[in-house]
Amino acid sequence: MKNNYFKLIFLFALSSFVLSCSNDDDNTPETPDETLTEYKYLRIFLSDEKTTAVTLVNPVDATINSFNAKFAKSSLYTTESGRYAGLVHRADNTVETFDSGFESHGDHVDVDGTPKFGALTGQSLLPTHFKSKIGELLTFNDGDGTLSVAKESEINTAGAKFKTINAGLLAHHGAMATFLNGTYAVTQKDNSVAGTLPEKVKIIDNTGKTLFESTVATKGIHGNASDGTYAVFGSASGVLVVESSGKQKLIALPEGFGTAWFGTILETKAKGKFIGFTAAKGAYLIDVTAGTIKPILQNTNIMQCKLSYNTSKLGILLLSGEFKLFNLTSLQIEKEGKIIGETASDAALKPQMQLTENFAYITSPTTGELLQLSLSSMTIAKKIKVSNTPYMITILGFENSKSH
Repeated sequence: MKNNYFKLIFLFALSSFVLSCSNDDDNTPETPDETLTEYKYLRIFLSDEKTTAVTLVNPVDATINSFNAKFAKSSLYTTESGRYAGLVHRADNTVETFDSGFESHGDHVDVDGTPKFGALTGQSLLPTHFKSKIGELLTFNDGDGTLSVAKESEINTAGAKFKTINAGLLAHHGAMATFLNGTYAVTQKDNSVAGTLPEKVKIIDNTGKTLFESTVATKGIHGNASDGTYAVFGSASGVLVVESSGKQKLIALPEGFGTAWFGTILETKAKGKFIGFTAAKGAYLIDVTAGTIKPILQNTNIMQCKLSYNTSKLGILLLSGEFKLFNLTSLQIEKEGKIIGETASDAALKPQMQLTENFAYITSPTTGELLQLSLSSMTIAKKIKVSNTPYMITILGFENSKSH
């Protein structure tokens, strides 16, 4: 009887050991921390429609830092490095800068001071389009057709100001793009089409000197993006593609577009591939080297169409409150679901959206909140109170949680 008892004890111990070893050898991948919480060195930056309040949100712990811009209703843009933001006050002829305080070193991020407004400011007539490439900040000034340019490295330099580039353009609602060789593509207004929209694009240097005149005339241009090699403009005559060599071409709009055209162009991670968006038709992938335009989502109820922070995916938010996440390689939907309530098409202030690798951030103008949507579970993970009427939203910092 005693021998049987000890055999049972031995078998129990052996089975426990085997089970333990089996668990140790489990190769099931763990869910990365960042899919459950946001990257440590990433922030969400918001402005307010009715007040000068701007809010910097740490989505990891839902804490906020509040600041005051010079004017209300700031349009917000992230600079090329990801560290800084540009705040454009079009109606007040002013541009401000903001420093997140994060400095990327590739494999890790350092904290370099506290979040604060930069010393660099700009004064120009109706600054509108804001771009950042090759270490520069650039605005097109609708009021007089000039450009304003400054260096990212000057943002914390006392007394730093944007400098003016005058290319002899007529005042118009224009746009510009930077090439990797330091030249610019700028829109031109020749009044061949009525209204404020330009019809042509030429290449200039940083003194405003014309290097290459326009070779293609359109029936109106609005919206553009550049990957440094190609500058792509939305136009009523088709998608205008411009290179630094002065080469220009039009890609025909899809059949059945009628009078619709892409008023918004977005740059993707893939060289030569851009997103074209028009509320009248939907979102499309533009391949400038192949000369093709392929539908991603054909829908006339799109409220927001935004690339992820790493420009590899596309998020689309419909007026119905439905959200769709697309893989830009396959053009297939990865996630979808109804995430917020319906928004009226004539609402004075609609929700705005930005995407990181694992989350979407959506403003709630009626409640003064920032909603954090988990892309893995398609549920609202957090609701963070910001200002009373959140207006614009951008992302600052880095998708990185490593420090020294």
